[in-house]
Amino acid sequence: MRKLPVYLLLDCSASMTGQPIEQVRQGLRALLDDLFDEPMALETVYLSVITFSSTTEQLIPLTEILQFKEPQIQAQGTTALGAALRLLINCLETEKNLTEQQDWKPLVFLMTDGIPTDSWEIEAMEFKSKQLANLIAFAAGINANIENLHKITDVILKTEEISQGTIKVFFQWMSQSIIHTNKSIKIKHQELDLPPPPPQIQIVP
Repeated sequence: MRKLPVYLLLDCSASMTGQPIEQVRQGLRALLDDLFDEPMALETVYLSVITFSSTTEQLIPLTEILQFKEPQIQAQGTTALGAALRLLINCLETEKNLTEQQDWKPLVFLMTDGIPTDSWEIEAMEFKSKQLANLIAFAAGINANIENLHKITDVILKTEEISQGTIKVFFQWMSQSIIHTNKSIKIKHQELDLPPPPPQIQIVP
């Protein structure tokens, strides 16, 4: 059976300390609960978590939902987006085709609340040129740079307020996007078909 690989690329820099990183933890639990309740997702969705701060790490390699164990996520350091994109590219190239059949094009959800602190433009250009995945970016808070994210993807969501549970809401929308896309590619043979975002989150034109 063809798989839908999903990568979460999460900013865990020091600016996420406190309520924001706790929302990430709660959001990840809610996302997993939603996927556990969806039989098709249990059969087809594989999930990976990559975090970036001063360094970047793939906390969870691509793993089927039933085997997924919640990672320990901490906030610290700077925002090494370039290193995160490099690791993402490497993972996408090495972890593809988990089955004998060609897997569906991966989904990547990038969440960041700040400006990159390392060189990232070359990695952004490589990611876009190789078309390895459909990437949805989420600019969390007023310090996230929309112009930078446009160099990585054309699909960007944003919120200026992150203290009212908006990050957790994004994770809930993320789970619905995974479920929705998983169903639509099987029925309509589409690669990306996202539901509308919740009121707290806006699509960037």
